[in-house]
Amino acid sequence: MHIEGMSALVTGGASGLGLGTAKRLAEAGAHVVIADLPSSPGQKVADELGDRVRFVPTDVTDEDQFHDAVAAAGEAAPLRALVHCAGINHTIRLVDRDGEPGELAGFDRVIRVNLIGSYNALRLGAAAMAATEPVDGERGVIVLTASVAAYEGQIGQIAYSASKGGVVGMTIVAARDLAGRDIRVNTIAPGLMKTPLFDSLREDVQASLAASVPNPKRFGTPDEYGRTAQFLIENAYVNGETIRLDGAIRMAPR
Repeated sequence: MHIEGMSALVTGGASGLGLGTAKRLAEAGAHVVIADLPSSPGQKVADELGDRVRFVPTDVTDEDQFHDAVAAAGEAAPLRALVHCAGINHTIRLVDRDGEPGELAGFDRVIRVNLIGSYNALRLGAAAMAATEPVDGERGVIVLTASVAAYEGQIGQIAYSASKGGVVGMTIVAARDLAGRDIRVNTIAPGLMKTPLFDSLREDVQASLAASVPNPKRFGTPDEYGRTAQFLIENAYVNGETIRLDGAIRMAPR
């Protein structure tokens, strides 16, 4: 699918992987809507990226807010691409240090944001794309974000791994479900990426983590994520796939 002139919606687009994607798609000629929390620097980012980029404050778990973001994305041009990067993490041990059962509220919130938020993105984005006219046999492309934790979750990642494993599990089902609508669905499963998540760690800790990646021995970048999302949008024969973007890392238990 040709990106130039299309409308694209990027959730979590104010920072990290979403920002890397928003930049790539805007540079490729798309009209981009950044959907991120009201507390995010989304408006500042949109102003910096230029006239083709717009910010719509959005909680991805809120049906009305997400619907408004999808509608806004369709104003400049038909919505053809949705890249869903919004997500959270929260450390939970099944039995805490005091011997108490792991918390339920934190698990519930991670599942709600990461998994239910992904389902919300799929259904609302797909409904908007399905209403458009096909171009070269395609109406749209949805790219979800999982994680290598979907396969090798570390201790404390029980909620995060469950949510991202759910995203991987939805991918082929969604691709098959939407095939009759000419909409493709793929997922990217990043490894260690240079995002604000790691900024609070000491430099030596970051260096040790980077060295654990087989090749190349460094963090991945938001731009590399964005380039992968762009590839998935442009290549019409990639469908129902989850692509690991991880430098061949396999996470240790801790």
